[in-house]
Amino acid sequence: MEKELKIKMYSFTLDCINPYALAKFYAELLNWEIPFYDENWACIGVPGMSQGAYPGIFFQRNPEYCPPVWPEEPGVQQQMAHLDFAVNDLEEAVQHAINCGATMAAEQFSEEWRVMFDPAGHPFCLCRMKAIFESEKFALL
Repeated sequence: MEKELKIKMYSFTLDCINPYALAKFYAELLNWEIPFYDENWACIGVPGMSQGAYPGIFFQRNPEYCPPVWPEEPGVQQQMAHLDFAVNDLEEAVQHAINCGATMAAEQFSEEWRVMFDPAGHPFCLCRMKAIFESEKFALL
């Protein structure tokens, strides 16, 4: 019998100068846990889940990390990816993110989401997604 190939999303990894500090920010933002960290790595995940049961976010130390500029500008570091978080109350989520240490981008392009920056300068979005929240297929912890 042939072995079936299995591939599972394990994590999304962000480069940064200080992995533990950035993990603390996202753990507070999402109400997740930090199951492990050291000088070079940190990981956050859903509370009470075994490692790998649910995708986590990893933070990798990169002493040469340079935050992206958003919106994009020619000749400067561009964003390569960003995280989107579905929220049920956009303004409350923005305030929570700010209280955790995020800043809001000066330029916004929609009333349905807010572009924010984490303490290391990575952009992320808080997205009002009423249709998704009302879907029986969407799970929000």
